[in-house]
Amino acid sequence: MPENQNQGGQFGLERLFVKDLSFEVPNSKVFLGEWKPEMNVQLNTEAQRLDDTHFEVTVTVTVTATNAGSTAFVAEVKQAGIFLIEGVPEAQLAQLVGAYCPSILFPYVREAVSDVVTRGSFPQLLLAPVNFDALFAQAQQQRQQEQQQATLQ
Repeated sequence: MPENQNQGGQFGLERLFVKDLSFEVPNSKVFLGEWKPEMNVQLNTEAQRLDDTHFEVTVTVTVTATNAGSTAFVAEVKQAGIFLIEGVPEAQLAQLVGAYCPSILFPYVREAVSDVVTRGSFPQLLLAPVNFDALFAQAQQQRQQEQQQATLQ
């Protein structure tokens, strides 16, 4: 067997970038009252195959803060990465792009959200860590249940 043949496959982060970032303060009166916000945080991940060996994975976080019944701010950050993934079995590939890659991107999206909220003159917002492996397993289980139900009908 040739020495340069890699049986384990290749994985690497080739590019990290902010794909989209927005911050809105629709009502500046929020700065005049007492700050007792309610936060709604939504998280989404998506992956797109760019070619045979490259995948773009994006983690999107949208934070909507309401205070005294009105929207204080809406922050949305889409943090993306281009990953080289080669020679990996299909079952492992789904786990890599669905859980491992998002876990690499999350600290960057967390920092971007915190930074934009602070620059918007609001108290620092630190997002809690996310267990992407558990979310991926839950999504897989839900897909399997939906397939089983579709088969029974």
